[in-house]
Amino acid sequence: MAAALSSHLSLRRRALRLVVALFLAVAGVVLVDPPLPARAEAPVAASDRVEVVGAKGTTVFTVELADTDASRAEGLMFRKEMAADHGMLFDFRREQPVWFWMKNTYLPLDMIFARADGVIVSIARDAVPLSEETIGSGGSVRFVLEVNAGTAERLGLKPGDRLVHPRIRATR
Repeated sequence: MAAALSSHLSLRRRALRLVVALFLAVAGVVLVDPPLPARAEAPVAASDRVEVVGAKGTTVFTVELADTDASRAEGLMFRKEMAADHGMLFDFRREQPVWFWMKNTYLPLDMIFARADGVIVSIARDAVPLSEETIGSGGSVRFVLEVNAGTAERLGLKPGDRLVHPRIRATR
């Protein structure tokens, strides 16, 4: 009888440990990737806009937002064309070094890497389509704006210029 009771308690302890482990795993995900404030959680419309402020003035782009692991992983892959005034804004939700590649991406792109305050850290110009070479941010960034290749040069963009978007916390 004592062995059966001990076995039963052992099963209950293992079940309790599993429940606690699952709870902690879910809680850990929430702690690592906190939800954005209520106004930013609404689905982003196709007409979301980013302003790029550089030496030649302000240019507005219509962007898709990539702010989940899945949307950031897909990015602009498999696209064959993109309007000159369109792009994709990647939001990593915290500043960190990031790396991209062009595998399965048919469009040549400029990648504009910016800190949480919108200040541009670096620009990768004319990324080669379908390349598996990694392209680094050159420092900690929260945002990456991908636009058609040649855009950064056409606008005269350089590190120190700015991105403006409701998610970007500008500091003065």
